[in-house]
Amino acid sequence: MKITNPIIPSSPIEVFVETKGELDFKAICVFAAIGFFLEEDTYWTHKKILSPAAFHELDNHHKLLTSKPYFNWHYSPRTISFNQALEEFTSLFETIIMERTKGRRVILPLSGGLDSRTQAVALKHIGAEVSSYSYEFENGYSETKIAKQIAAVCGFDFQSFKIKKGYLWKKLVDLAKLNGCCSDFTSPRQMAIADEFASMGDVFSLGHWGDVLFDSYNCETMSHEAQVEFLSNKLLKRGGLEFASRLWQTWGLEGDFKSYFFNRISSALNTIKIEDTNARLRAFKSKYWAPRWTSVNLSVFEHYKPITLPYYDNRMCEFICTVPEDYLKDRQLQIAYIKRRNPKLAELTWQDKRPYNLYDFNKPTAIKTFSYKVLNKLKREAKQISGNPYNQRNWELQFLGEDNRKQLENVLNESKLSDFIPEGIISTYIDKFYNKNALQNAHALNMLLVLAKFNQTQNNG
Repeated sequence: MKITNPIIPSSPIEVFVETKGELDFKAICVFAAIGFFLEEDTYWTHKKILSPAAFHELDNHHKLLTSKPYFNWHYSPRTISFNQALEEFTSLFETIIMERTKGRRVILPLSGGLDSRTQAVALKHIGAEVSSYSYEFENGYSETKIAKQIAAVCGFDFQSFKIKKGYLWKKLVDLAKLNGCCSDFTSPRQMAIADEFASMGDVFSLGHWGDVLFDSYNCETMSHEAQVEFLSNKLLKRGGLEFASRLWQTWGLEGDFKSYFFNRISSALNTIKIEDTNARLRAFKSKYWAPRWTSVNLSVFEHYKPITLPYYDNRMCEFICTVPEDYLKDRQLQIAYIKRRNPKLAELTWQDKRPYNLYDFNKPTAIKTFSYKVLNKLKREAKQISGNPYNQRNWELQFLGEDNRKQLENVLNESKLSDFIPEGIISTYIDKFYNKNALQNAHALNMLLVLAKFNQTQNNG
């Protein structure tokens, strides 16, 4: 069997590299620290994930025989004007979307950001039939407000949904099967409304990874060591280093986790032969982060309907390698595209820069900014006083409150997680989350839940 893996695969393909194996505790520690597996790692030493941007050959038993890369991330900026880059992006983006959606009713998840808004512009321009939707947290920021305005400007059908407290417990078994316990369970909040997808349309158009490809870190030239430090800080979740280090010690692994982790990042970064710091960091994220983090929960969408991802397209990845870095920073190309094709959409608030839009976000005023912050704070405090605290993060809906705690502890007990991770570690993190510092310990609790379902799957399998 021959497989050509895309530059950014939308789903992982697991293969055998050995006949027999055992749990890869080092890989699991990395997973516990950052929330996804690094490079080709899996839970097992004898199973790996096919590397991106390569031709692979497998035998009849799904064992990997050969791999040959066909693309390496590079930075080869052409001498072109910004307008020329914009014209090329416009043509390529709309061509990809037309090819993937022609003749089908498109399901478009909308937010108040730029990626889905850019898709809305293209879909409106090509005359696609679109069913759009958005969701927001119960007692959270009204994200659907901006999305609804975008849909109204484009004339799309629109539905809004509330992600309710504790929805995860009824969806947990299905979600564990869909993402293979290779990602945390609180991030894919689309699982809460997945049953609604069937009646919405024919194909999803998803804007994942646009924010990485079409932006810059605005970093000055950094040494390799400084880039490793930068990426490590970005990758490690709050409390993740401590949690992974405890597991490392518990399982009696050689050396220390921090040194191992930094060496892994350094080694992976060394595979990217790019001088420009910003382009190199973007390439690292696209090669190692997107396929193992962003792509994992695309299965929630794909389980219900086919998916299309214009920013994952090989042509888009190849294009981005040739665009001067100065044109990518601050989302310039996407913003210019929206302004040119649909100025009314540019006038709507940009969620990441609220209360500003695409015309005035780079000209903030002290009065407008201060007024917005004060009003927003008053709203949050009013919710707190009324007994409905403001939810800003996925885990707040799933873990806070006595009912959620009972559900969590039931899952951890039923899964026999203590056979895999000592009861002392489990009880310590539960106590630290509920009685000391929820924010600092939420990630560890999240990963305990994932590892619990993985352990249960192995015991039942």
